[in-house]
Amino acid sequence: MDFSSINWLVVIVCTVVSMVIGAVWYNPKTFFPGWWKAMGKGDYDPSAPGDMGGGSPAMVWGLTILSAFVRALFLTMIIGALGGATLVSGAVTGFLLWLGIAAPTTLINKLFADHFKSWFYETGDHLVTFVVIGAIVGVWL
Repeated sequence: MDFSSINWLVVIVCTVVSMVIGAVWYNPKTFFPGWWKAMGKGDYDPSAPGDMGGGSPAMVWGLTILSAFVRALFLTMIIGALGGATLVSGAVTGFLLWLGIAAPTTLINKLFADHFKSWFYETGDHLVTFVVIGAIVGVWL
């Protein structure tokens, strides 16, 4: 793969869009309280300090941003390699990648971690993100 042919602006925009989708999805007024409970942490208490999964906030957010960047980069590469991208074909490609790779992979992890209920919250976020990023890339390329 020739990395010089990648549209880095679309990758950065999609990374930011991914973070915005996650912020809305896991907002205390949307799905965060249900996800929190599904993770076995009890009822969500907004006055209690947050749990960053055992890592420092800098590490958690740094790796989250890096992961969003890598996801945007590879969706851009895949959609670009398919050629003839449009809003619809990009969104469909995002959906198919979610359906064939992200959803079953994360489901396996959640089944073995005994957090099946949280999978619905998490995979919903991934579904929206993959489809939106695919649509953006499809329009942009």
